[in-house]
Amino acid sequence: MKSQESKLLERITFIPGLMGGKPTIRGNRFTVIDIMELLSSGMTHEQILEEHPILEADDIKAALVFSTKQLRDEYIYE
Repeated sequence: MKSQESKLLERITFIPGLMGGKPTIRGNRFTVIDIMELLSSGMTHEQILEEHPILEADDIKAALVFSTKQLRDEYIYE
């Protein structure tokens, strides 16, 4: 059985040519950094989901897990 963290990280995709190859959310034109910038601007999870209906609550969690792992150098690009 996959851990919750692993399931969340499956939402992060790398598609050459999409958004410059940056990590995106479920292959959409929404990057991890977009979510991090929204959070750092003071928006709540609820506000982000309301303003961006393409996103799901687990997408925000996935962006946070991915970013944390990147900062710890634990995540290897596929």
